[in-house]
Parts: sequence; structure tokens; C-alpha cells
Amino acid sequence: MDENLIPLFAIVTLFIGLPWLVFHYITKWKTAATISSSDEKLLDELHDAARRLDDRLCSIERIMTAENPNWRQQCLPQERQRLLSDGE
Repeated sequence: MDENLIPLFAIVTLFIGLPWLVFHYITKWKTAATISSSDEKLLDELHDAARRLDDRLCSIERIMTAENPNWRQQCLPQERQRLLSDGE
């Protein structure tokens, strides 16, 4: 009787257990790869905040350039200023 159970166990494992295991982890992988609605909302909010900050930075740079056209050169480290004046 024991000799008959080993091939049966191997066949059940091969044709039922192994595909179930593979499909189980494929399902887990696909659900983990998706983004939840709360994460999507947070991502949209962060994108909007980044866009607003970029607009503010552009406005500040325009104001500073209008007041002092060489302000960027004054903010650079001395080594970088030498490289720019030498040929860049």
C-alpha cells in the first residue's frame, strides 16, 4: 500500500500543489505592485505641492535677477566661479 501512495503523492504535488503555489505568489506579486487609492491621492497632492514650489522658486529667481543680474555668480563656490570664468 505504501508503494502506491508515493506516486499518487508525487502526482498530486506536481499537478495541484505546484500550480497553486505559483499562482498564489503571482497573485501576491500583482496586488503588491498596484498603488492604493490613498497612495494615489497622496502622490497627486505631493505633485501639486512640488509644482507650486517650483513656481515660487521661478518667481524668486526672476525677482532676484531683476534686482541683481549677477546674483548666481555670487552664490557659487570660488572654485566653480573660476571654472566658469576660465571657459564654460
